[in-house]
Order: sequence, then C-alpha cells, then structure tokens
Amino acid sequence: MPELTSLVAAAFSSEYRMRASELHHWVDPLSDEQFWQKPYPYGNSVGHLVLHLTGNLNYYIGAQIAGTGYRRDREGEFSDPSRPPKAGVLARFDDAIAMVVRTLETQSEDDWARPYTAEREPQARNRFTIFLRCAVHLYHHLGQITLLARELQKT
Repeated sequence: MPELTSLVAAAFSSEYRMRASELHHWVDPLSDEQFWQKPYPYGNSVGHLVLHLTGNLNYYIGAQIAGTGYRRDREGEFSDPSRPPKAGVLARFDDAIAMVVRTLETQSEDDWARPYTAEREPQARNRFTIFLRCAVHLYHHLGQITLLARELQKT
C-alpha cells in the first residue's frame, strides 16, 4: 500500500501543478484591467475566478486538512470590488497550489480514508474525495478562465 499512497500523492500533485501552469498560460498575458474585466454582461471576471479557486483550495484543503486556520469569504471571492493587482492575486493562488502539494506529500496510507467534513461539501466523506473534488473544481473553472481569456485577448 505505501506504493499506492506515493502514487496517488504524486498523481494529484502533478495534476494540481499542471492546472496551475495552464492557468498561468491564459492569465499571464492579460493586463490588470483585462484580469478584472467581464467580457460578457453575465458571469465573472478572470480575477474573481482566481480569487474563488484560491479560497476554495485554502479552505477545503488548507483549513480542513493542513490546519492553516484560513477563514473563507466565499461570497467576497465573487464580489470583492477592490481589484487588487493581478500579480498579488496570482501569487496567492500559487501559494495555495504549493500548500496543496505539501499537504498531499504528507498524507499517509491511513490519511486518504480519514473522515472529512466541511461546509458545502456533504459528499466529500474522506480526504481522497476532497482532493479529487478540488482538482475537478480547479479544472472546471480553468475551462471558464480559458474562454474568458480568449475573449479578452480578442479586444
């Protein structure tokens, strides 16, 4: 089983790093103005989606597994009017990815099946499931970010 534990941690870590790299591929070319611009009259800006992804990882993995003490303002992730500089938002996202990878690397064979509970996550009954759900969530919003970045780069 220890081989499986290492394999799972390495696969998840690779997935999170690849998605972060993909996010940077689409977001880095955007100006600070484009980062916060909504190209459609509905939906979110790229900036707010990155805030949301950062909050999601910091809460579900950071606070609930790594014990970081992170306090989440989920609604603020979508509505914060302050428009902080893109570089700072991306640095916090990168920090969240690094924290997830560090946390994955510390999981033991028994940790994957440990009970897990968190606000708004009734289906995640163990740690394996929440790492999987957060990876899927990241991939989902990366699709939205890709679409928005393509649209923003047209103008």
